[in-house]
Amino acid sequence: MIMTVSRKTLKSFPTHIVVFLAPAVLIYSVFMIYPLLDSIRLSFYTADQAGVTTFSGFANYVTIFTDEAWSNSFWNAFKNNMVLFAIHMAVQNPIGLMLAAILSLPRLTGRHTYRTAMFMPTMMSVVIIGFVWQLILNPLWGVAESVMDLVGLADYFEPWLGQEGTALVTISLISVWQFVGIPLMLLYAALLNIPEDLVDAGQIDGANHWRIFWYIKFPMILPAMGVVSILTFVGNFNAFDLIYALKGGLAGPNFSTDIMGSFFYRVFFGFQLQLGNPTMGAAVATLMFLIILVGIMIYLFGVQRRLNRI
Repeated sequence: MIMTVSRKTLKSFPTHIVVFLAPAVLIYSVFMIYPLLDSIRLSFYTADQAGVTTFSGFANYVTIFTDEAWSNSFWNAFKNNMVLFAIHMAVQNPIGLMLAAILSLPRLTGRHTYRTAMFMPTMMSVVIIGFVWQLILNPLWGVAESVMDLVGLADYFEPWLGQEGTALVTISLISVWQFVGIPLMLLYAALLNIPEDLVDAGQIDGANHWRIFWYIKFPMILPAMGVVSILTFVGNFNAFDLIYALKGGLAGPNFSTDIMGSFFYRVFFGFQLQLGNPTMGAAVATLMFLIILVGIMIYLFGVQRRLNRI
């Protein structure tokens, strides 16, 4: 009897799941899990001039937080990253929500054309976007001043990418323009999944499109809004390419556009007169991972639970 039960248990084991998941798990482990764990391991070592690494515990982290030369750069990059994230949350996601709500209107004609046009910047190369916007905002031969002159706003034009106070905000808005298609498509898909019976009931009760959206549709897409928010957080703290394309590795002017990604790039690989330091770079990368992990945990335990209760 025992042998019969064990054979049935072995036969009922879903081996096909292992077969299908094994390649993905293997590839993910080799290219994601192992580099992550190895970076964490490397952050606990220091290297001498010959490149020989020795275990030093938390020495790299102590240097980042206590050495003024390192701590100023780290906290400047972290502050700029928070500004970048705040602008995306305050500008990109509300615009994406508004556009998704407009595209979901049943009587809107040409929605497929609008949807494609709005998502096209997201598919463009960051290098092309950086080059084009540098040309547009150039104070010598850019077209931004001429366009503003057509509407009587030429006096307000300034070299925004070249000023410390406006460079980061300008780059953030360029990033918003490029990636607004992602929250747009996610929220648009969530709006399409709302049962039409609820919308019809609201219309029968005399509610207009505005009330239907805020009192029926918006509460039902809150989980999608949470996903969009956490993706925005992760994407902003992994950002690097647009800063590098527009301002180079030094993230000028005077490091005013420096974020965690560009700071990590200079520390790990080196740039111009700054020599690369793989162990310190691994420490910076580990701190980036911890920041992202803490943000995700706050969302899961502080926001997601409340959304599930609703």
